[in-house]
Amino acid sequence: MSADVLSFEVDKELDVMGLACPLPILKAKATLTKMRSGEVLHVLATDPLAPLDFRAFCLRSDHEMLHLVETKERSEFFIRKA
Repeated sequence: MSADVLSFEVDKELDVMGLACPLPILKAKATLTKMRSGEVLHVLATDPLAPLDFRAFCLRSDHEMLHLVETKERSEFFIRKA
């Protein structure tokens, strides 16, 4: 990722690599609860269903998915708290 792509600052990082559904979402939800509105959470996940799960989670919760990076090894999510 280049600096051009990311036009926001990350406030908190969450590594849920190695965890399977529903744990990545549950841990992200718990972390976001402790954050202030407008702050950005960066999540690292290896669960193959994480991209689908996190998109649905953001839609249901009104959090904003700012950026998603998918590679063969992992997914990265940048979520702005509602």
